[in-house]
Amino acid sequence: MAVRRKIAETPVWQPPVMMDQPKKSMWEKAGPVMGLLLVVAAFALGSMWTKMKYLEKGTPTAPAAAAQPQQPARPQVDLATIKGLFGKDLIKFGDANKKLLLVEVADPSCPYCHAAAGKNPELNKQMGAQFTLVSDGGTYLAPVVEMRKLVDSGKASFVYLYTNGHGSGELAQKAEYCAFEKGRFWEVHDKLMTNEGYNLINNEVKNDKANAGKLADFLKGVVDGAFLKSCLESGKYDGRIASDSQLAGSLGVNGTPGFFLNTTNFAGAYNWNDMKSVADAALK
Repeated sequence: MAVRRKIAETPVWQPPVMMDQPKKSMWEKAGPVMGLLLVVAAFALGSMWTKMKYLEKGTPTAPAAAAQPQQPARPQVDLATIKGLFGKDLIKFGDANKKLLLVEVADPSCPYCHAAAGKNPELNKQMGAQFTLVSDGGTYLAPVVEMRKLVDSGKASFVYLYTNGHGSGELAQKAEYCAFEKGRFWEVHDKLMTNEGYNLINNEVKNDKANAGKLADFLKGVVDGAFLKSCLESGKYDGRIASDSQLAGSLGVNGTPGFFLNTTNFAGAYNWNDMKSVADAALK
């Protein structure tokens, strides 16, 4: 109660008010306003005169606007381009004849790619409520999981491309190339997309070929470890990192993840609920 009285009795600060000022006559009050109006009128007359002179000479009344820097235009990707991906040496499932063609551009070290893959619920939760998986009581349907269902059911075909989205995924990506050789892409992909895989890629393995053995040992439960270590150390897929990235750039994808459903581009880890209508329309 003592505190409340003290607060109530504290005077509220008011701006200082000049007291006892003599009142001004009406003309004294109006004087400054009249002066301002005269200045504005003079400026307007001067501007009008200048404009008339410019018009007489055929000169524009105002200089042209300075050129503004333009953002590079996103390339228009047509269906023929998407279909053409299925004829290239890429990680792919199915062919170009399906009604629905799916493309993912990703980086195994990218947190948003992990969110979209749906195999790292711990990371999804850390990224916020909008990424909490439905299986954990959230609303996020991981798009890669849903795309795989369509591919496995024979309704869609799928292409996977790499581009640098987080900086530490090159060796892990080469492991995915190697695994694809043996028909074990998804098994390796899913193991890398776990929370354990995320920490290994970003904090231990990174892009160092000297860590090929450590990565192979982590993945040996889903692919032959000796083969994988040899494949990684051989450098046979070193060039694929650059060629995949260049191809992704030609599609206008410069970050990860990026998706195409036929020609519709989704730049980011969209909830499948926001993509599904495009897939449904294509499959009609």
